[in-house]
Formats: sequence, C-alpha cells, structure tokens
Amino acid sequence: MKLNIFKNKVAKNAGWIIITRIIQAVLALVINMLTARFLGPSNYGLINYAASVVAFATPIMSLGFANVLVQEYVNHPEEEGKILGTSVLLSFFSSIACIGGVFAFTLVADAGQKVTNIVVLLYSLMLITQAFELIQYWYQAKLLSKYMAIVSLIAYILVSGYKTVLLILKADVYLFALANSIDYLLIAVFLLVFYKKLGGQRISFSGEIGKRMFAKSRHYIVSSLMVTIFAQTDKIMLKQMIDESAVGYYSAAVSCAGMTSFVFTAIIDSFRPVIFEHKKNGDQTGYELNIERLYSIVIYLALLQSIVMTILSPFIIRVLYGGDYQASILALQIIVWYTTFSYMGAVRNVWILGEGKQKYLWILNLGGALANIVLNFILIPFWGIYGAAVASLITQVFTNIFMNAIVWPLKHNNMLILKSLNPKLIIELLRGYEHS
Repeated sequence: MKLNIFKNKVAKNAGWIIITRIIQAVLALVINMLTARFLGPSNYGLINYAASVVAFATPIMSLGFANVLVQEYVNHPEEEGKILGTSVLLSFFSSIACIGGVFAFTLVADAGQKVTNIVVLLYSLMLITQAFELIQYWYQAKLLSKYMAIVSLIAYILVSGYKTVLLILKADVYLFALANSIDYLLIAVFLLVFYKKLGGQRISFSGEIGKRMFAKSRHYIVSSLMVTIFAQTDKIMLKQMIDESAVGYYSAAVSCAGMTSFVFTAIIDSFRPVIFEHKKNGDQTGYELNIERLYSIVIYLALLQSIVMTILSPFIIRVLYGGDYQASILALQIIVWYTTFSYMGAVRNVWILGEGKQKYLWILNLGGALANIVLNFILIPFWGIYGAAVASLITQVFTNIFMNAIVWPLKHNNMLILKSLNPKLIIELLRGYEHS
C-alpha cells in the first residue's frame, strides 16, 4: 500500500514537471524567436556568449551542492534548516567571487570591448540569485515538486512579460542581459515563501554541516566543469575567433535542434524507475531489456527528428528567426544529428548509475571536453560556425560511442546499444507492451 502511494506521488510530481516544461518550452520558443529577431545576430550572439562565459562559473558557484542536497535532506531531516541555510550562504559568497572571476575574464579576453564587458557583467549577476535557488532541492527531497513547478512557471511567465515589454520599448541589450537574474530571483523568493508556509525549519548556518557537504560535493565540481566545457566552448571560441554574429547564428541553430529535448527527458525519466526497480530486484534480464528498449525509442525517435529537421531546416529558420539568420540553416542541418548521440549519452548515464560506475564519468567528460576544444581549434578557422557544428557532432560520437570502448568497464554498454537497434524492439514499443 505504501509503495503504491509512493508511486502515485512520484507520478504526480513527474506530471507537474512535464506539463510545466512543455508550457515553458513553448513560451521560450516564442520569446527567443522574437528576441533573436529584434536583437539581430550580433546582439543575440552577445547574450549567448555571456551565457556561455557565466556557465563556466556556475559549477564553482554551486560548490557541487546540487548533487548532494537531496541526499542530505533525506539522511538528516532534523537538520534541514541548517542544510538549507549553509548551502545558500556558502554558494552566495562563492557567487560573489565567481562574478569577480567572470568580469576579470572578459576584461582580458574581450579587452577594449566595453559593450561585451558590461553585458557579461550584468548577465553574471544571475549567479547571486541562482545561489538562493538551491532551496529547490528541499522540494525534491520532500516530493513536493508541484510547488517548484508552479513557481518556476509563474516566474518564467513574468520574465517573459518583462522581455516582451523590452521588445515593445525597443530596449538595449543591457536590459536583456538581466532577464535570467530576475527569473532566478523570483523563483527564490516564491520558494522561500512556500518553504515557510509548508512548515520548513528555521534557516541557519552550520560550519560543521558545510564541511560535511563539501567533502562529498567537491568531487562534482570538476566533473561539472568538464560538462560545461563540452557544452559551451564552441560559442566562446566562435566569439574569440570570429565575432558575436557567428555566435548568434550558431545559437539559433542549437536552440532549434534542442527545442524538443523535453520530450526525450520525459521518456528517459519514465523509464528510469522501472529500470532501477528491475536492478534492485535482481532481475538482470528485465533490467537490460528495458535499457535496450529505452535506447531503441530514443535512437529511432532522434533519428526521425534529425531527418525531418534536416529537410525542413530552411523553413524552420526562416519562420522562427527570419531572413537575417540564413547562415544558421546548414549549421542546424549538422547540429541536429548530434542530438541522437547526446540523448544516447543520457541513457548511458542511467546505465552507469544502475551499475554503480559513476567514478568513470569524469573520464568520459574530460575526454569529451578535450576533443571538443581540439576539434574547434582545427575546424573553426576553416569552416566557421559549420566547423563548430561538425566539431560538436564528432565530439558527441566520440564521447558516447568510442569512449565506451576506450574505458573498458563501460564496453558492455555498446552491446546494449547494438541490441537496441533491433527493429523488433521499437515495433513492440509502438504496439505497446507491459514492462517485464
């Protein structure tokens, strides 16, 4: 009976998250489209460049706490007020230091470019408000994600309204750079209000708890940085090696390729508990079969998306971004193909967690980061944004296929991928099946 209640609670929480993600994805598509058209490739690229630079500071700002807070709340419920207060305060001080680091970087890397320096500084202010958003993990631990989902949606709607006003008033790029800071600030305020109303403990600080959390969380900082290098280096290198317009064209293509990502996230999230339940019960056959099924639906759905987007990319770019972004078409036709391998990586991470092989994640991420940097250095000078797109595609293939063979304990995952290509699996999924 308790298990059924727990499952229902999990399903309801997941439902809230999925619904709000769909609404946010639609809002984001419309607002980003209008913003990109208004700002033009240069200023749109500048905003995305600032986002990439700040992304490098985010893992340091959060001190890796995002990876351990849920476990801390579950294991030490009597200390939740101290855990919350300690994590937020330490991240706040870390955010101040990170803002200084980000500003120092842009003063050196973008010396003499006053507009770029100011935009990056304004965008980096989100690190302060993002530190306070760590309260969300208390809601996750309590299976109260519906509050978090509602709050995030309200905040996103308000920020979308803010961006709409900026578009109407034809505001300058500086005010657009503040949008994410306002978003995180609203979320933090609303979550704190609900935290009090839901009976959360008094918030306080504990140095001892801080040391305990950091002893576990520090291992995630480097790993997260590697992932960030993997994901953001191309935009920074495009800005430094070409200009901000190149970042704008490239970012438009990336946004289009990823606009259905929430669908794949929902599919993977729905399989995850089933996979882990088989593993927990010692049913290795059912465990691997469901991983193969997950790989199958992700691979074939991603390939279908890639084919459709490749054919329709001129129409998609023209409708969403306008004639100024014609250079994004070929970039989208290349980038969309790496999404298949990216989602395969997400499935592999489920398998890695099930097998308890998390210690190999940093090797995978480091390999991907190094490959991405080297390939961008080689390809961008020869082919511009298309070189960056090809570099990302090759990096995803290398990291999510070849690295599995290089890191010997992960080689069995490639066997599961090969088995998942059996058309019978996807046919079963389309017809409907009951989990074994």
